[in-house]
Amino acid sequence: MPILPSKSALLHMRFFFSFFLLPVYVFALSQAKGTQTLRALLVFTCWHFFIYPASNGYNSYFDKDEGSIALLEKPPSVDKSLYWFSLFFDLIGFLLGLLVSLEFALATVIYGLLSKMYSHPTIRLKKNPIASFLVVFIFQGAFVYWASLAALSGSGITEVWDSNVFIGGMICSCLIGASYPLTQVYQHEEDTRRGDRTLSLLLGINGSFVFSGILFLTGVILVFLYWQSKEIISNFWLFVLFILPVLYVFLSWFTKVLRNSTNANFRNMSRMTLASGTAMLLYFLVVYFRALFKI
Repeated sequence: MPILPSKSALLHMRFFFSFFLLPVYVFALSQAKGTQTLRALLVFTCWHFFIYPASNGYNSYFDKDEGSIALLEKPPSVDKSLYWFSLFFDLIGFLLGLLVSLEFALATVIYGLLSKMYSHPTIRLKKNPIASFLVVFIFQGAFVYWASLAALSGSGITEVWDSNVFIGGMICSCLIGASYPLTQVYQHEEDTRRGDRTLSLLLGINGSFVFSGILFLTGVILVFLYWQSKEIISNFWLFVLFILPVLYVFLSWFTKVLRNSTNANFRNMSRMTLASGTAMLLYFLVVYFRALFKI
């Protein structure tokens, strides 16, 4: 095993990509009861500095992308240090998880195993458009939300579970799932050459946009039901306010794609991902501070 990761390995671990998954953690933090600062820091560090980068790196090692991937317009060639350090980061994430609870540590293992099945050539869920979508939909969204909420609350998942917890997880899944096919619309040629059958390939470019729009609308409905049941409907109207710029970027991009399919490219995808990720993070931070200061 190399002593230090190469520059290529560090780039492929895409630490900044954790930013786009941060809204799930912040949402869980805003809804958790009796959270201690140390526990909150451990859960955050575990996911965003170790488990997510390990997953990114492991997938990149086996994908060996030559074209643009998330946050890397021109990815460098992978090397063996990427493989070893992705596993090492998984181990560190698991050990940090044990400091929170055994249940949370096991959740990081489950997440890590599913992410490996996503790209490993023996199983390679990426060859199955439905299975690969469900892994991302469930495990990057609802699963992380539920595991984080329980860990932040210092309880087991069965102790915090109710209908609102279920809906909260599904909100996260819908928001992440809505972005999923849009991150693949510019990779059809490379995915086809590699033998992968992604959801975006199955749906087609225009179908990917329609699917994302339907799933996002489902998420909006769930946000309404969630805050209505908690009798904090003002948080729903805040959500509407924050998603207006995202809808503008989405509709502008889709209009361009309808005119010319070459607009389904890396730069437009990155703009869309940045807009949605930033808007959702800011929204859930507002929700967190409203809950913290009871405003």
